[in-house]
Amino acid sequence: MLLSDLQTKDIINIKDGNNLGRIIDAKIDTTGKIIYFVSEERKLLRKMTRGNEATFTFEKIKKIGEDVILVDL
Repeated sequence: MLLSDLQTKDIINIKDGNNLGRIIDAKIDTTGKIIYFVSEERKLLRKMTRGNEATFTFEKIKKIGEDVILVDL
């Protein structure tokens, strides 16, 4: 799966059902490993936000579906 494929899916927090927006970027280390994803902010926990953006690691993703990405934040 390509990053551009992930960017077309809504991100849903399974704890509260909030739509967290969509992935807009990813931080990648020098070996090519994804460190975290950046999404547009939508009612995300304040401690995890940077301005209008929010971040989450690959480990927080529980399921990638056809239309949504389920995360546990």
